[in-house]
Amino acid sequence: MSKYWTELVGQLEPYIPGEQPQDLQIIKLNTNENPYPPSADVAKAVKTFPHDSLRLYPDPESSALTQALAAYHGLDTSQLFVGNGSDEVLAHCFQTFFKNQKPILFADISYSFYPVYSALYQIDYRTVALNDAFGIDPAAYRQPNGGIIIPNPNAPTGIAMTLDTIRELLNDNDSLVIIDEAYVDFGADSAVELILDYANLLVVRTFSKSRSLAGLRLGYALGQSALIEGLNRVKNSFNSYPIGRLTSVAAIASLDDENYFQRCRSRIIATRTWLNDELVNLGFEVLPSSSNFLFVQHSSHPASDLYLELKKAGILVRHFNSARINNYLRISIGSEEECVALISALEQLLNPVPTQIPR
Repeated sequence: MSKYWTELVGQLEPYIPGEQPQDLQIIKLNTNENPYPPSADVAKAVKTFPHDSLRLYPDPESSALTQALAAYHGLDTSQLFVGNGSDEVLAHCFQTFFKNQKPILFADISYSFYPVYSALYQIDYRTVALNDAFGIDPAAYRQPNGGIIIPNPNAPTGIAMTLDTIRELLNDNDSLVIIDEAYVDFGADSAVELILDYANLLVVRTFSKSRSLAGLRLGYALGQSALIEGLNRVKNSFNSYPIGRLTSVAAIASLDDENYFQRCRSRIIATRTWLNDELVNLGFEVLPSSSNFLFVQHSSHPASDLYLELKKAGILVRHFNSARINNYLRISIGSEEECVALISALEQLLNPVPTQIPR
C-alpha cells in the first residue's frame, strides 16, 4: 500500500482472472478460451495488413468495423458500440447507466467482475439468489432497482434464459436491463432480436469466445441509439481510440467467414455433449450448459481436491471457492484430444488401479 493511494483504491478487491501459465504443455481448461484458431481469413488479413499505417491513429469511430457488425446483426450503426474487450464495454456500461440512487441487481452466482465494477464506480448493488436449480427467477427482480445485469448463458453455471424470461424482465422493469452474451453462440437464444422493441435493453457481446480472438480484445454493445450515444460520450471522455487498426481488420475478416465460425461452434457443442456424458458416467452431476464450459460436482470427491490433483496432472480447470458453488468445478470445452486427456486423468483419480503386492 502507498500513502498516495486514494481510500477507494485501498478498499478495492480486484477481479482475479483464471490462471494463465506460460508452460504450453499444460492443458488449459480454465478460462473458456476457444480451443481452435481463428479463421484463416483472419491470419491472411493480419499478414497482408499495410504495417506502415500503424504510425497513424485508428479511426476513433471504428466506422468499418461498426458497419460490418451492424450489417451482421441487422441493425443501424447508431445502435452499435465497440470497445477494447467486452470487459471494457461492461465497465463503460456501469459508469454510464448505473450510478444512481437505487441499487442495481445481479445474481448471487454470476460473473465475478460485476461486484468489482460496482466497487470501482461506487455503485450500490443487491444480489438476487438463483433458484434451487441455479436458474434465474424473473419474479425475484420485481423490486426497486437502478438497473439489472445478467449473463446469458450465466457464468459460471452455463445455464441459459429463454427469450420469454428476458421479455418478462424487460416488461417488469423500467430500468435498464443488460444481457451479457459472452457465451450466447454456444446454444442460447440472443436477445438482439428484441432491441427494436425495448428501449431498456442493452446486449453486450465479445469476440473472445466463439470467434477465437481472446488475444485481440474486442467487445461490443447493441441497443437503441440513445443508449449507444451515452456509451460513446463516456468512451470519448476516457479513450478516443480503443480499437486498433489491426483489431478492426482481423474482426471484419472473422465476420466475413461465417462458415468457419459455424463449423467451430458446432464442433465445440458436439464435444460438450460427449464430455457431459463421460463426466456423468464418472459420477459427476453436470448442470445443463448452453455455453463452452460445463459446471460439475462429484458425488464423493471434493472439488478442491480434484482441482489440485488435475493441476498436478497438468490440467487446469476453474474452482470458485464461493458460497453455494465451492464444491463445483468449471471445465472449459477444449479440443477433442484435450477432453479425452481430461477424462483419462479423472478416471485415474477416481478409480485408481490398486498397487499389486508381490507374493
